[in-house]
Parts: sequence; C-alpha cells; structure tokens
Amino acid sequence: MKPIVFSQHALDQLQDRGALQEEVKLAIQNGEELPAKKGRKAFRKNFHFGSNWKDKRYEVKQVMPIVVEEDEEIVVVTVYVFYFGA
Repeated sequence: MKPIVFSQHALDQLQDRGALQEEVKLAIQNGEELPAKKGRKAFRKNFHFGSNWKDKRYEVKQVMPIVVEEDEEIVVVTVYVFYFGA
C-alpha cells in the first residue's frame, strides 16, 4: 500500500472531531470504500468507542477520511467522524 500522508486541514479535523491518525489509517486499509466528490475516495470504518464525546455517551465511533490517491501516496484531505449508540 502507498504511504498515507495528512494535509494540515485533515490534522486539524482529527483534533476537532475526536479521531486518531491510526483510526484513519485503519479505515483506509480495512474500511468500506465509497466514491466522494471531485473524484476523491471516502473510506468508512466503525470502531468501538464506549466513552463520552461532548458530554454524551456513545458506543460506536465511525471514522470517514476523504482521500486523493496520487501516484506515490494517499493524501488525506479531510476526516469526518460520526458517533452512534447513545
């Protein structure tokens, strides 16, 4: 697999939305691939969470990076995170 690199925007979104770089990498490597706008790809993977996010308890965290696949690397341009199972 090509190396995975993160744009600054994606790194900012990781912190704002509560995801880890390792979760993003796992989503790209093992998650469900989906088409995204502008010829990009999205990957979706659920992780056990069992914790609080913004003062509410959730059991599942879904991490969905949006990537551009270049010749030599996969660039993560942004990351979405969804929480379920309150």
